[in-house]
Amino acid sequence: MDRRASILRVGGSRADLYEGRMTLFVVLACIVAASGGLNFGYVVGISGGVTAMDDFQEKFFPFDVEFHKSQSLTKDQNYCKYNNQALTAFTSSLYIAALIASFGASFVTRHYGRRPSILFGAFSFLVGAILNAFAVNLAMLILGRILLGVGVGFGNQVVPLYLSEMAPAKLRGALNIMFQLAITIGILAANMINYATGKIQPWGWRISLGFTGIPSMLMFLGGFFLPDTPNSLIERGYLDRGRVLLELLRGTNNVEVEFEDLVQASKKAKAVKHSFRNILEKRNRAQLAMAILIPSFQQLTGINAIMFYAPVLFRITGYGGNASLYSAVITGAVNVAATLLSIITVDRWGRRVLFLEAGVQMFLSHVVIGIVLGEKFKGAQELSKGFAVLLVVVICIYVSSFAWSWGPLGWLVPSEIFPLETRSAGQSITVSVNMLFTFIIAQSFLAMLCHFQYGIFLFFAAWVAIMSLFVYFFLPETKNVPIEEMMNVWRQHWFWKQFVTAEDTYHATVAEQSPSVVVDSR
Repeated sequence: MDRRASILRVGGSRADLYEGRMTLFVVLACIVAASGGLNFGYVVGISGGVTAMDDFQEKFFPFDVEFHKSQSLTKDQNYCKYNNQALTAFTSSLYIAALIASFGASFVTRHYGRRPSILFGAFSFLVGAILNAFAVNLAMLILGRILLGVGVGFGNQVVPLYLSEMAPAKLRGALNIMFQLAITIGILAANMINYATGKIQPWGWRISLGFTGIPSMLMFLGGFFLPDTPNSLIERGYLDRGRVLLELLRGTNNVEVEFEDLVQASKKAKAVKHSFRNILEKRNRAQLAMAILIPSFQQLTGINAIMFYAPVLFRITGYGGNASLYSAVITGAVNVAATLLSIITVDRWGRRVLFLEAGVQMFLSHVVIGIVLGEKFKGAQELSKGFAVLLVVVICIYVSSFAWSWGPLGWLVPSEIFPLETRSAGQSITVSVNMLFTFIIAQSFLAMLCHFQYGIFLFFAAWVAIMSLFVYFFLPETKNVPIEEMMNVWRQHWFWKQFVTAEDTYHATVAEQSPSVVVDSR
């Protein structure tokens, strides 16, 4: 108790009272859980390359192929030649399934624990991969995509939450971003596999789709060895097991303060019977706004417009089929490298700095891409080699900025801001909104490209400006704040404090515990 008083007297927080260190057990558990990101990333990355393969199009969309072979391209057709709603349905059907599945995942995650959701999501991924690899018609192909979507819904709902609960407060950002790192590795692997299988005719696309089962199997088998989180065990009444696991995770028996916070949070959680109804209460207004706006903004950055259809974009601008896939591999490698940078900096610099710096970089990138296409991509001709290379460079700059900001932080921030009683519901809302906007972008991008042409990148630039202003004014810094103490952050914010009272926090703020302490309320 003397140590607590001493820390609070000099302006510390309850996070300073948490004992423990990074243990190998935490790292291994998080690596296995984050493999769910491999599934999601691979599914995202594989779609664009497969839909650009002639053999795939000839089997499932023969009319579209014959139509374009018979046309001489006008200016509009140069932008519109891949505008096929059945083709985009193959990509986007996954996201509607994920949206719906995320609500089922919320129920399983809260009532039965995090581990069952991880296992179910992995199994659904595996079955979907098998159906896609052996598809003989469009119905079988889309059914496989729907099952992959169920896997995405469960995996994306539970894995960021699992990582945030397992990680020590001061390293939560870095460990949570392992999910996004796994996504980027999955995208890169998909692009490399597409580059190789594109040369295998006429069934190379089957290999690309079938390889989805590899990360699914890793996640499924690894899931049997994962423990549940201390938060989930305590919430479901297993206090002794929760404490033992917490001691194992932190590498020390001195976990009293963190254990107290988890017990208090679980008591409040048990009093809530309907988490989705509770999340609508006034005191949860800030978290609900973030759960809706952050995943919406993540998709409105335009990233999936580039990552889904990077091979298509490069073919439109003058690259051949293999060259387009090779260019997509380059952007995938940039994606991985920049995500590693985010892991290094997120718990040092904070979330806001990465959001705001990347906002400027993404805005300028979109504007440059729009200007290049608007001025140099006219009529039926293709871009000159010089401008095509410039476009690749600018896209890489754009991808790098997304990869250290809205990519990982779009999953990290929503997963760490909810109190225990609404955490599962809040993560489901985050996933469902993310999937809804991903579906909208996936389904509408080729039509938007056809009608907006180069203006589509100026459209996304405007959204980047809006979301950067939102971050500047309304998103407080959450680095190093214990996950069960996050309500205090909202209570100190200039805008959100009007919705949160002292009764809504698990503990009094440091300023209230020691009147001499001045708390930064930016």
